[in-house]
Amino acid sequence: MEQNLYKLTKQHKILNTKLFKLMKKLKLIIQLFCFFSILTYSNVMANEEANYEIIDKNDIYEIRKYSDRLAVETLTSGIDSNFRKLFNYISGRNDTEEKIKMTTPVTQVEKNGNMSMQFYLPSKFNSENVPNPSREDVKIINIKGGYYAVLRYSGRASDGNFLKHKKILENELQKKKISIISPPIRATYDSPFTLPTNRRNEAMFKVEIY
Repeated sequence: MEQNLYKLTKQHKILNTKLFKLMKKLKLIIQLFCFFSILTYSNVMANEEANYEIIDKNDIYEIRKYSDRLAVETLTSGIDSNFRKLFNYISGRNDTEEKIKMTTPVTQVEKNGNMSMQFYLPSKFNSENVPNPSREDVKIINIKGGYYAVLRYSGRASDGNFLKHKKILENELQKKKISIISPPIRATYDSPFTLPTNRRNEAMFKVEIY
């Protein structure tokens, strides 16, 4: 009886050791996958940024004038994240299988109760030559130009950090009696590989300027 118990205990220890080694290998594989995913994302980032003109500026925010911008957009639905759906589009999942350089910023805004995400398209594209998405839940849109109040901040691109700075911007605009005509817009400019202290994040509102 004692011999059998000893054998079972020894086998259990061996099994635990093998399971521990397997989990370490699996963890390493996951870490490598995440690293190469981030590296790939970082490498496709382009320097092209949506053009704007600074109309006014103070210590807290600035007012920018944007022209119309072509973007690819999707809403939260299904198991695929918004980012993955848009990233797949610029990676060649479109009707011409064209790979498209990523520009900045990536924006998020609430629409009809859902959170939407937009990738702005390079300026070489227009309504005539832009590739059509392969997925029905990914759309090409034209974002109308206008005036936007923008507060720039660094740190993590978290919900809490955005909400904090969005509220600061909203309060300042209300003090100045500037009319807000859009939901809050969240803009990010850097890959996840960028250190939080070096990140460029922005909270934005479309506004009316008289």
